[in-house]
Amino acid sequence: MNATPAADVRGAEEAEVRTGGCLCGRIRFTTRGPAVFPHTCVCRHCQKLGGAPVMWWVGFETVTWTGEGGEPTWYETFEGEAKRGFCPTCGSRLAAIDSDISETGINVTALDDTSGPDLVPIHASFRHNAVPWLPSVPETEHSTAG
Repeated sequence: MNATPAADVRGAEEAEVRTGGCLCGRIRFTTRGPAVFPHTCVCRHCQKLGGAPVMWWVGFETVTWTGEGGEPTWYETFEGEAKRGFCPTCGSRLAAIDSDISETGINVTALDDTSGPDLVPIHASFRHNAVPWLPSVPETEHSTAG
């Protein structure tokens, strides 16, 4: 996940609590607060971690790990700077913690409901690394949630 841009791009505040988890259900979580900086990322790390050409991220001020599996297993992608969380049982990619931002990044596809207008990506990180056949997110940097 990347640092939140200087401009306030917080999403709609109607969805203050969300739930989600991994594919096998051992790791569950609850988020609190507005969705912050929904974006896609096509950096090589996200591509390899996600096994796909793009990952979809959003930040939340508070994430509470609630399932029987506790917190995800953390893999330090950049020593002392960034780590990514996944379920050690099913391999689902769930979260990101970056030292330069206060929110916990959540892989949007780990949420139980991904339909919120405040989850629509407003930015595409590392677009120079994108596969040429996949259309990119328009560079809006503004919330589409209204």
